[in-house]
Amino acid sequence: MTTYESLAYDSGTDGALIMSSKNATLYDTDFYAWANEQAALLRAGRLSEADIENIAEEIESMGRSERRELVSRLTVLLLHLLKWHYQPTFRGNSWRLTIEEQRLQVSDHLSDNPSLNSQLDDAIRSAYRLGRVQAARETGFDRDMFPPNCPFTFDEAMNPDFWPD
Repeated sequence: MTTYESLAYDSGTDGALIMSSKNATLYDTDFYAWANEQAALLRAGRLSEADIENIAEEIESMGRSERRELVSRLTVLLLHLLKWHYQPTFRGNSWRLTIEEQRLQVSDHLSDNPSLNSQLDDAIRSAYRLGRVQAARETGFDRDMFPPNCPFTFDEAMNPDFWPD
């Protein structure tokens, strides 16, 4: 792991560059360079030199990011299904295409990350909680107008022939 003395400007000395007593790692100062360095160390089998703790943290963060992406896509899908159901006079091509797009995006995301299938119940709950608030904001309806729990199963929401009336 590469360690650098961090540099700081001292405003009391006409902005002179001074060395900080605190060491900073490449991880803290240049993430891109750190990531490339770690990849090279791992490929070379030089594990003892690798920043294992931060590598593990970044891998876990990537996993959380994939779950957030699923919840985000489901939120948009459920929001538009709610609007489709509760505002039939406003149905249009834009809503239809958004629903179709999100179904495809969710499907592709689950194909790329099949272990997320085990997270679907929690993801739907989280997505619906957010989608319900967004639907209330976008429709102007009171949040209580929408059911407290998701009225659609995952299979219904993903079914290309499902359009709630």
